Amino acid sequence: MKQWLVLTVAVLVAFSAALGQTQGKKPAVGSVESVLMQMERDWAQAYVKMDLTALDRIEAAELAFTDSQGAVTDKAQDLAETKSGVWKAQSVSADELKVRVFGNAAVVTGRDTLKGAQYKGKDISGQYRFTDVFVQRDGRWQAVASHSSKIAAP
Repeated sequence: MKQWLVLTVAVLVAFSAALGQTQGKKPAVGSVESVLMQMERDWAQAYVKMDLTALDRIEAAELAFTDSQGAVTDKAQDLAETKSGVWKAQSVSADELKVRVFGNAAVVTGRDTLKGAQYKGKDISGQYRFTDVFVQRDGRWQAVASHSSKIAAP
């Protein structure tokens, strides 16, 4: 009986410690949240590096991107504009990432900071809020929709 009580207390202590370690902490490595956060960072870097292979992997064929001016583009146009240099940036960083998962779909919100960024010769550097929608197909996540709005300067 005493061993049973000791074992029960040990399990409760371990369970409490595990709960304390996960609350208010970063998502566990390999969790859907951490995978999507890393995809957002990879997506940002793919633009800087003009990495069309990474963009092709991250963006679904039916991607719809709405920019801060209200223009809607698709994956083919995004890849073409990146390849041609119409859209380029010296650096893009994603932060303030929040992930909400709904089965095989997820919504990621966050902030991008663009430096040395140009689109069709116009400087578009600054900070942007974004909302991205991902779906999981065949065991991998892809972006199907993205919306970005420029944060007004204070």
